Amino acid sequence: MIYIFWTCRDKDEAKRIVHELLDRKLIACASIFPEIESIYRWEGKMEEGREIKVILKTLPKCFDAIQKYIQSHCSYEVPEILQVDVIQGNPAYLAWVANEISS
Repeated sequence: MIYIFWTCRDKDEAKRIVHELLDRKLIACASIFPEIESIYRWEGKMEEGREIKVILKTLPKCFDAIQKYIQSHCSYEVPEILQVDVIQGNPAYLAWVANEISS
């Protein structure tokens, strides 16, 4: 199992894309954090803004398809899309995630 950390513009965008990924059976579920504050440098300027953080639960074989889908359907020019490998976990939960992802 892997987590994919993704940051997007707003909750509507997050929910829309999460629903589409669920419909395609690319993820088992997602956690949407309602609002985070980000401070970063973009095109040489210091920026501050409110964003939405999403954690997607899936399998490694789905990462490329998820990354491509997010990149082509989100509003950010350079979206954060990071894979974090899950080393251990509740076996029943890991089995549930694997069962929810299409073959």
